[in-house]
Amino acid sequence: MTTRSFNPLSRSVAGPLPSRALNAPRQALVEVEFDGTPSQVNRRPVALVREEWRVVDRWWTEEPVSRRYFEVVLDSGENTVVFRDEEKGGWFAQRA
Repeated sequence: MTTRSFNPLSRSVAGPLPSRALNAPRQALVEVEFDGTPSQVNRRPVALVREEWRVVDRWWTEEPVSRRYFEVVLDSGENTVVFRDEEKGGWFAQRA
């Protein structure tokens, strides 16, 4: 008698389980100060801007990336990362 172990994550007939992005960026409504720093994220006041950085990458391709990121603390105490996509326009948020 042969014993087989069952792995619920294995899908040998249909292939591997589909993957999905965890913490994927989502569009956000961001109001900014005169210098471009966020003052509100989704109508919630920003209590503190903890950090700011820029990412410029893939400039040699047809889809370059140019983003200005901010790690902020909202007045509720929640940490959030927001960024302005400078190539496509628009603001996006993701949990810190």
